[in-house]
Amino acid sequence: MTETVLSSPAKEVVIGFERPFVVIGERINPTGRKALAAEMAAGNFDTVVADAIAQVEAGAQMLDVNAGIPLADEPAILAHTVQLVQSLTDVPLSIDSSIVEALEAGLAVYRGKALVNSVTGEDEQMERVLPLVARHGAAVVAISNDETGISEDPDVRFAVAARIVSRAEDHGIAREDVVVDPLVMPIGAMRSAGRQVFRLVRRLREELGVNTTCGASNVSFGLPNRTGLNAAFLPMAIASGLTSAITSPLHTEMVQAIKAADVMMGNDAHCAAWIGRNGDGDGSVQAGRRGGRAARRGAAGA
Repeated sequence: MTETVLSSPAKEVVIGFERPFVVIGERINPTGRKALAAEMAAGNFDTVVADAIAQVEAGAQMLDVNAGIPLADEPAILAHTVQLVQSLTDVPLSIDSSIVEALEAGLAVYRGKALVNSVTGEDEQMERVLPLVARHGAAVVAISNDETGISEDPDVRFAVAARIVSRAEDHGIAREDVVVDPLVMPIGAMRSAGRQVFRLVRRLREELGVNTTCGASNVSFGLPNRTGLNAAFLPMAIASGLTSAITSPLHTEMVQAIKAADVMMGNDAHCAAWIGRNGDGDGSVQAGRRGGRAARRGAAGA
């Protein structure tokens, strides 16, 4: 059973096959958020503070932190953001950048065991990112694309993921510390995108034995009522073996669907999290079972 352990100074989060699904809050990311990008570049972190607190209060077990702002000093801004968010919350962080120097700056100030987001299957990037991950004792998200881009063939994406896992092990990074992103395609552009990712996630779990994550909202890109689609996609992906996702916990419909999936997968012991979130209904589970049998007997005798 593969378990990926992440930590802050005060809290440990485990991503695992038999564990509740882990929501990694996505909102501390200026990509596509012009106002946030301008604020962060100008040294204003009010929105970062608000988003960090709101996401944790909404149920995010981890937060993704990104500072990808064109023409800005990304390493310095990312390091500051990591320190700021750690001063506000006790959840572990995913340090998110495509710039190795920014990842290094974020890891240098991080307290605990971080998730590095991310490394691709490109040889040059693997040889720059993986030694950094190993040196800091972190875990890493493996993006299943390489120099040829993102393949529409899930078997090719699986092969890229397997190569990254193997190369990580060469650098002393245990398999449980590699969390693979199978790359979710927009369903509006590729009708088989859902089936592809479900199949790929199953293979990653059964054949590679790795945990998985994804940018869940990618599946609904360009379509109306994206939250509705995302809330349908995630339970299906969880049933296929997906163990975490970078998504927004601020949509109640999404979180409810994830918590329900945990119940159905048997990963919410005694349905405690579900009951805590929704109330205990009309009594205990055992009482409900007795009532069900009594009702059936009554119906049979009528």
